[in-house]
Amino acid sequence: MLNELHIENIAVIEKADIEFRKGLTVLTGETGAGKSIIVDSLNAILGSRTSREIVRKGAEKALVSAVFETNLADAWCRENDIEPEEELIITRKISADGKSSCRVCGMPVSVSQLKELGELLLDIHGQNDGRQLMDESCHMSYLDSFGDYSELISNHRENYAAYKACKKEIKRLSMDEIEKARLAESLKYQIEELENANIKAGEEDELSAKRDILRNSEKLTDAIDSSYNALYGGDENAISLTDEAAALMSKASLITEELGEVSSIIENASSLLFDAAERIRDFRDRLDFSPDEYDNIENRLALLRKLRRKYNMDEVQMLEHIEVCRKKLDELEYSDDMLVKLNKQLEKHTESCKLSAKALSDARKACGLILEKRITDELSELSMPSVRFKVSIESPESDVGFDANGCDDVRFLISANAGMELGRISKIASGGELSRIMLAMKTVFSKNDPVETLIFDEIDTGVSGIAAQRVGEKLSNLSKGKQVLCITHLPQIAALADNHNRIIKSECNGKTYTEVNDLDRKGRAEELARLYGGDNITELVLASAEEQLEKAEKYKFSRV
Repeated sequence: MLNELHIENIAVIEKADIEFRKGLTVLTGETGAGKSIIVDSLNAILGSRTSREIVRKGAEKALVSAVFETNLADAWCRENDIEPEEELIITRKISADGKSSCRVCGMPVSVSQLKELGELLLDIHGQNDGRQLMDESCHMSYLDSFGDYSELISNHRENYAAYKACKKEIKRLSMDEIEKARLAESLKYQIEELENANIKAGEEDELSAKRDILRNSEKLTDAIDSSYNALYGGDENAISLTDEAAALMSKASLITEELGEVSSIIENASSLLFDAAERIRDFRDRLDFSPDEYDNIENRLALLRKLRRKYNMDEVQMLEHIEVCRKKLDELEYSDDMLVKLNKQLEKHTESCKLSAKALSDARKACGLILEKRITDELSELSMPSVRFKVSIESPESDVGFDANGCDDVRFLISANAGMELGRISKIASGGELSRIMLAMKTVFSKNDPVETLIFDEIDTGVSGIAAQRVGEKLSNLSKGKQVLCITHLPQIAALADNHNRIIKSECNGKTYTEVNDLDRKGRAEELARLYGGDNITELVLASAEEQLEKAEKYKFSRV
């Protein structure tokens, strides 16, 4: 449940704190007062896209924070390394330069993470959601969300994925003889070229290092010879002098023990110098290159680089590519046999898809009958007594009789008035009827939906009179099991609220401000009177508002 909403510097709202309670909460106010800004703020909490235009003019940043009391998000919190708490606090900042930051219980999260979380907390029905109802591509998802056959959907999608993979493999192996011969020739050429190159992993780096040595062999030889002579050549070399020093210090250590450690250090130094001299000599012996060796290295490097550029691969990848080519060549040679096997597999996958699609279709048809009755009953209570609602399920246009969604095309049909033929919602329903159909669907689907808070942004569009009264009653009934927030202009709906907030816009010092007031019983009566009569609030209009509130209270009491 949504407990609190804090807004700072969002459009015309400088600062607002709104407390929400259980039941039906309505928000009323003049057009342009800022009611939709509250919905925009809640959308920001849901991870919706925002822009810097939402930030109040002159402010550096905007802030929205919401406090929820729910355990629906505990699993999400653990998955995202956030410790669940009694209250779930979500904060989102939007800076004037368009940057956004989000936090959940003080921990930073991404917008995509926030969107995942938001889907668990709030369901917002906006003014344009009726367009989704007219979009027939959405009708199957509506039906499937109502039905209890998710395992059948998963099973068919697995079967269809295997079917598509098999068809893709058949297409890959299916080619005419000319194309097959051309590809085989290309593969053989690549194998032969790479095998003849006798490639070894790391060879290019090794040869490059060796070439650098050859380029500087004269300087290197001089340096090595001089170093070796200093260490071990001639009578007065470093090693002989160190050995002499070690012998003298050994004698001295017999006189005083303090020099014993020094004697050991000199002996170790002599051993290290001798080892270094041996390594220098060994390296010098390997520097005897043949005159053609440098040219051979350059030619080898040129070949390796040519192959690297041609195949866009390093040595290891080229070695792996040889095996890939061999495998493809084998597939070509035995492609006819493989195609026979694959076609048999495709027959099995096709049969599996048909069976799973048929099972899914049967479940949809059974579910469609239940949904038809439930929606029709709801619409009847929404002052549409003659309505007929039909879930049409037909086979799709497909060569094989099924697709990824099964073997069904789902379309909602409606007849809004007695004597009218069933037709597409987009052709039959008016704006007010669309609002009521969507409300009926939300009412039906909410019983299977764990989301605790539903928000309706002007669900009363195109509705008036008795129909408006029925919409209000439906929202009131819905609020018995859910927290419902509704932005409305209709007194019939506002009268049935359990909680009532009024949005007021004012000007001060050349700036526009919006504030949110929680109305008491007297304030509610005055607001209903304003909704009835505008600025002309007479005693009679006020008395009518009081009467409307009393009737609403009796209705809610009768439903307890």
